[in-house]
Amino acid sequence: MTPPPTASPSPSLADRLKGRLIVSCQAPPGDPMRHTDTLVRMTLAARSGGAAAVRVNGPEVVAATVAAVGLPVIGLWKDGDSGVFITPTVRHALALVEAGAAVVAADATARPRPDGSTFAELVEAVHAAGAQVMADVSTPSEGRAAAGQGADFVGTTLSGYVPGSPVQDAPDLALVTDLAGVLDTPVIAEGRIATPEQAARALAAGAHSVVVGTAITAPTALTRLFADALA
Repeated sequence: MTPPPTASPSPSLADRLKGRLIVSCQAPPGDPMRHTDTLVRMTLAARSGGAAAVRVNGPEVVAATVAAVGLPVIGLWKDGDSGVFITPTVRHALALVEAGAAVVAADATARPRPDGSTFAELVEAVHAAGAQVMADVSTPSEGRAAAGQGADFVGTTLSGYVPGSPVQDAPDLALVTDLAGVLDTPVIAEGRIATPEQAARALAAGAHSVVVGTAITAPTALTRLFADALA
């Protein structure tokens, strides 16, 4: 009797994201685009354009996006505007998992967290709840530390935005190269990627995936660039 065929294992999330684009669909406070339905429509447009995943802010937007878009959702929760404010506590992280985020993105810099917890505690809690963690870092040492604490992905998101990291107008491809060269954890390039050419260079530098936000999903900021150029 011929045995039944063995089903091929489903690809892991990391495999699904390898070499692909992740689109960050966010809007700052006060921006006309900062409306849940509008942000969800952004994610649908990103899907239509070929995005492999989306990155969105806040439990409400995460839940609405999960229900609508059919792509892996990287969720974060920005609470405040200084210090550690990207998913700053375990409470914030678990709310994102409850909303349906496949991956929780959180600040993994060396700065103290507002509730005195550690990044490792956040990772442990998210894993126990059944989701994965993207560590947003700003330096090579932070990336190594985050990987050592169990992060599933390490992103260069905060390079240039935290004291001690290089301030520059372009993506920090040196950080991408450094981390990709020493980590088994997938490295996600994020931050100031403004053109398709820069995105391709990030992959060539060793990035597993690339996140693009403002250059795709921020009409207010993009309009301001043109208006300022003409002023």
